[in-house]
Amino acid sequence: MFQISHYFTCYSKMIGTQKISTAKIILQPIEKILTKELRRHFSSQNKKHANILQTQKFVPFIERVEMRRAEAKRSIIVQVQSAQSSKELQSYCDSIGTVQSMFHYTSGVEPLHFIIVEFEKESDVKNVLQASSQIDHIEETMAVPTQSHFLWFRASNRKLTKLKQNKSTKLLVQNGTNIVGEDEIKEMLTNCETVSDQLKKLHKITKLNDVGTRLRFLTAVQVEDALSGIFPNARAFPFGSSVNGYGKMGCDLDLVLRLVNDKKDSKDSRLIFHCKPVVGSERLVTQRHMETVGDLIHLFLPGCGHVRRILQARVPIIKYHQQLTDVECDLSMSNLTGVHMSDFLYMMGEIDDRVRPLIFAIRKWASAVGLTNLSPGRWISNFSLTLLVLAFLQKPLNSPPILPSLNKLTSLAGPKDQYVLDNGITCSFLRDLRKLNTKTQNTESLESLLCEFFAYYSQFDFNTKAVCLNEAVSITKPEHTAMYIINPLERGLNVSKNVSLDEVERFKNEVRTAAWTLESQENKSRNWGLLSILESKKRAVSNGSINSKNNRLMEVRALFDKERQEANFQETNSKNLFNDVRKDIVENIEVENGQR
Repeated sequence: MFQISHYFTCYSKMIGTQKISTAKIILQPIEKILTKELRRHFSSQNKKHANILQTQKFVPFIERVEMRRAEAKRSIIVQVQSAQSSKELQSYCDSIGTVQSMFHYTSGVEPLHFIIVEFEKESDVKNVLQASSQIDHIEETMAVPTQSHFLWFRASNRKLTKLKQNKSTKLLVQNGTNIVGEDEIKEMLTNCETVSDQLKKLHKITKLNDVGTRLRFLTAVQVEDALSGIFPNARAFPFGSSVNGYGKMGCDLDLVLRLVNDKKDSKDSRLIFHCKPVVGSERLVTQRHMETVGDLIHLFLPGCGHVRRILQARVPIIKYHQQLTDVECDLSMSNLTGVHMSDFLYMMGEIDDRVRPLIFAIRKWASAVGLTNLSPGRWISNFSLTLLVLAFLQKPLNSPPILPSLNKLTSLAGPKDQYVLDNGITCSFLRDLRKLNTKTQNTESLESLLCEFFAYYSQFDFNTKAVCLNEAVSITKPEHTAMYIINPLERGLNVSKNVSLDEVERFKNEVRTAAWTLESQENKSRNWGLLSILESKKRAVSNGSINSKNNRLMEVRALFDKERQEANFQETNSKNLFNDVRKDIVENIEVENGQR
């Protein structure tokens, strides 16, 4: 990029350096302004170009899930001594099939080492499983002789001729499930150039990676294979953060188990399978089936432990931990809506490349200030936060829309996009982003959108309004609750019904504080940008929340306007104003602590 300093270098050779330094000092601010504007211009152009390319390479949700499932079907997981065993393992597997790629990861405290081996064809996996054997003296060990995609690599028998090892290994990844620590995250964010870069970096280093996704689909395939004998069409559909693009490393795996094929059978067939009739309500039958599946997982599936059956919940689930993949699983049989919700969220994330980094940053901030909690309760959930961000991006405060409404996607739905579930819920909306012709005119940076998000919800009327992604506008609450976020696919449900009034007030105060913190920064301090709102302001949730009756926080937007007007002439007054606001916040918190 051209800089004024280049001009001075050339000009000084012609007329000397006299008085050049003085002019250079005068014109330096102009250089900064021009540089900033040029970067903004090219950033906007690059953003438009990137979004066009993103649309062109778009893969629909169902296709992506099927690709990952096929990938898992032609893969096995092998426990090994260490990553150094990869060459020997590859040579052995190549003698049976054709290895396409390998991925190393560890699990547990010890830790245990595993390698995912992906073959070129599913038939290669079948040949490998046929060539595998049970452990020695299985009767004496009381082990259940199951077969699955989970194996371990026994030391070679010296009596047998050793296989010639390949010089080059197809091991693409080592320590594929390594989670970046908080100190390392902080260091990486500190070294970024801009706040927007911080958001992109946070997303890149914390999102669920390829190995994590492979492990979750292999975990799902294990359940399918276990039931395939009596239910050959059984499918364990992953949904939620593992597949919608908003999952981070270590996230749980949500599964919905379907025992029948959803495709319509041919009416021309004259041979019909006999089925076992059941007695009782649909819910009771589902609970009985899930109890049986829970026993199957607990007793027979390798690596599955800590099985908990939560059958009295609105949606009965089985929770268990797959130790060989180190994945926490929630299995249900009647939550197919979750799959279509994942499709919708996936679509929204694919429309614009700013959506997911912004959501990751908001979730990280909410966790840092104690708004979210790992335990269920009166706190706002990550799912609710995601919907709040998407609703904001449908109608930002001071810039054009980035995301379309669900109603618009529904109006564009084609014949293949029509889905009506067994419970009558309609889940019809456009699934192919390539057919969405509308392009956003919004070229705001991630930094601007982050600040705008906090300003948006600092002014939102949670008392009377509900968040509605279907219409991309806030509407009057259908019923009185502290926070009302309409479920986009089941409009009669409020996804934030659990959130208490105290937590809503705390959310409003935290977004005001975050907006104020971001706007009041002058230069890059030790904890600048995104780090400034992630620094341990975390307050224990048990301490309660700030009461809005005694809330004496100033109107943030007015504060920002005043600071901009007086910045050039009243620097001292601005600092005093900053201190006054901070004092107000501290006094407000102290008053509330006294009341509690």
